[in-house]
Amino acid sequence: MRKLAILLATMMPLAVPVMPATAQAPLPAPTERHRMIVLSDIEADPDDTQSFVRLLLYANEIDLEGLVATTSVHMKTAIHPDSIRRIIQAYAKVQPNLAKHEAGYPTADRLRALVREGQPGYGMAAVGTGKDTAGSRLIVEALERNDPRPLWISVWGGVNTLAQALSTIRETRSPEVARRLIAKLRVYTISDQDDAGAWLRKTFPDLFYVVSPGGYGAGTWTGIHTLIDGGDNRTISNAWLRDNIQQGHGPLGAMYPDVSYGMEGDTPAFLSLLPNGLSNPDHPDWGGWGGRYELYTPPVATTDPSGFSGVVIEPETRPIWTNAIDSFTPQVAREFGRASVPGDRQIKDFRAGIWRWRDDFQNDFAARIAWTVRPFAEANHPPEVRLSGPDRLTVKSGERFVLSAVDSTDPDGDSLSFQWFHYQEIGHWQTPILNGIAANIHTVDFTAPKVSEPREAHFIVRVTDKGTPPLTRYKRVIVTITP
Repeated sequence: MRKLAILLATMMPLAVPVMPATAQAPLPAPTERHRMIVLSDIEADPDDTQSFVRLLLYANEIDLEGLVATTSVHMKTAIHPDSIRRIIQAYAKVQPNLAKHEAGYPTADRLRALVREGQPGYGMAAVGTGKDTAGSRLIVEALERNDPRPLWISVWGGVNTLAQALSTIRETRSPEVARRLIAKLRVYTISDQDDAGAWLRKTFPDLFYVVSPGGYGAGTWTGIHTLIDGGDNRTISNAWLRDNIQQGHGPLGAMYPDVSYGMEGDTPAFLSLLPNGLSNPDHPDWGGWGGRYELYTPPVATTDPSGFSGVVIEPETRPIWTNAIDSFTPQVAREFGRASVPGDRQIKDFRAGIWRWRDDFQNDFAARIAWTVRPFAEANHPPEVRLSGPDRLTVKSGERFVLSAVDSTDPDGDSLSFQWFHYQEIGHWQTPILNGIAANIHTVDFTAPKVSEPREAHFIVRVTDKGTPPLTRYKRVIVTITP
């Protein structure tokens, strides 16, 4: 009876699904996009090319302002901007079809105009007065542009081109102007692949910096390709990549190379900028497709001090956004009864902030590469998650509150699945807050725990369509619990 009463009290009229039209117009592009410049040591490892293939599929959802070829510890004396242009050439062949699915895809000419050469040498030895490059000048120009949005630097290799840009700013601008420009920067680096990263963090202590210092084994970003022990790893298998990305998916899919060292190790450096309803990039501790990070000063002992390939690991001198531990229990589909239930095994790891979403973003990748060759009516598109109430609310200790995404829709008319959960690592309330009824329905209730001071709890709804491949979007509700 209690379940029936709750459902009757909270049920709202079901949203009418949006049925696909015969001639479907493209879906609108996001109204707000994050600015981003890529620094890539492309050709040091095939994974940069893999990441560029994925990135261009989302070129309408990120405001790309630069694609810069750089060096790294793995490629100290060469840069390959022509390899970026080669991928853009494949993109040119599919851009018209991508534009049939979502608006806002830039032309290939627009992307070609963003390609630049970074520092031609390795690390800080290639940084200094008179060593500006087209890449470093591009960063300075982007920072000085009259745009209030932060500028993200997505670093897939060495970071010395950014070091050169900030060195030039420090030498040629007033301290006040330099502080204002540096305050606009947001940096995510895939570990430290030259000695410029440590220099930047020490020299500019206010610089917003996301990194896992030390050897690659300490990198949160490795969650994109490392195996989950005892988990389902099919969506990162070579067979899955062959069937869903590389073969039979047009010229851009054919550009995706086989894995040599690790699949797409650079992709987490931009995944959290995609507008899927989950992440807030200015709050890396909130988590998202690119992982979850907390602000603290990590001791060298916890950052894999063995290092790699000769990059010296230096003690951190101030807090940075770095590895955070997540716990999650994968859902298991059932043949009968409740459609999904928590599995038997909880996973707790610094890579779990990526693992928990990995199937979702891999399926999203597969859907987008299909957009390059299929008409709208023959492809899948993500659902639109709509909350029936505010995304922030305040409740009292012991108070029951209801969250609902009943108004969610799907552009293809697909059936939707729902999953609500309390993201317990966020908001400093570590004990899970369980809902009172099944978590896999559109409207659920929770009871606020007893607190002695205000506490913040984050609740996520994961909405997945039943298209092929299934696509997922999210909404976050932040609940302040007061005594």
